[in-house]
Amino acid sequence: MTNEPGYPITRMRRLRTTETLRAMVRETHLRSDDFVYPIFVRHGTNVKQAIGSMPGQFQWSLDRLDEIAGEVESLGIPAVILFGIPAEKDDTGKVSCEADGIVQEAVRRIKRASPKTIVVTDLCFCEYTSHGHCGPLHETPRGLEVDNDATLELLAAQAVSHARAGADVIAPSGMMDGMIGAIRRGLDIAGFGLVPIMSYAIKFASGYYGPFREAAESAPSFGDRRTYQMDPANLLEAMREAALDVAEGADMIMVKPGLAYLDVLTRAKERFGLPTAVYNVSGEYAMVKAAAANGWIDERRIVLETLLAFKRAGADLIITYHALEAARWLREDGQPGI
Repeated sequence: MTNEPGYPITRMRRLRTTETLRAMVRETHLRSDDFVYPIFVRHGTNVKQAIGSMPGQFQWSLDRLDEIAGEVESLGIPAVILFGIPAEKDDTGKVSCEADGIVQEAVRRIKRASPKTIVVTDLCFCEYTSHGHCGPLHETPRGLEVDNDATLELLAAQAVSHARAGADVIAPSGMMDGMIGAIRRGLDIAGFGLVPIMSYAIKFASGYYGPFREAAESAPSFGDRRTYQMDPANLLEAMREAALDVAEGADMIMVKPGLAYLDVLTRAKERFGLPTAVYNVSGEYAMVKAAAANGWIDERRIVLETLLAFKRAGADLIITYHALEAARWLREDGQPGI
């Protein structure tokens, strides 16, 4: 960067005098095609069930997915990510691997309704296990814990079932060691070598996930997930996690949550150079909604500023519950983006 001459030769305000001029010199741009919209899918008929801790978000039954998929497409949002809520759960979550599972059926429904929409499927077991952890359990000297290696085979099976249903991108979120390699091998052997993997490579054990666990009905029945999700204090470990996933075949990486981890997002993008996603998670969303409902903040301004911060920090893709509203705001007055 060149040395700036001082005042009065340099007057930074010269390029801020009008909105048009500010837009012309803007360094970072936010557009609707940066967004991925999360959808929660459940069994039932004609269900659009409000999620109490996430105002404006819903659990959708399969027969109403055309409705939300059409809205997403009409707003120029290119992708959705699916989370399934099964009718039954068991100790291993095997139901998530079935050809007629809730996510598999949702993929088919959305691809029929909106063929151009990119369908990303979250790959995990917490929604499908009776205990709410991200894989089958085994006894250890510390008590019951997720059996990492037993989970890998199930993850590969789940990934193949999603690909067969038509998923465009597989997004494993369970933070199991070796999961990307196992999933890549499973997809390749099954003939899905061109299906990309978006790894939740850097996923912290965060307090920001609370509302999601209501939405996905996935709260653990005991303990927490700190033995497999990352310590929020660790940046160097985050880089090691991502490096391992990249070496195993991840095509895209993700940082989750977003707002408290912008430094991690920037470091990951700079180090690996892969398409990088950030998850603007449920707790971040809920806090904005609560403050806006009380009249404490300008919701539109805060949301767009937050999403712009993710782009500025290095995100190529933003998974956000604000996607529908943000896309509408960006479209207003004929403005494609900010």
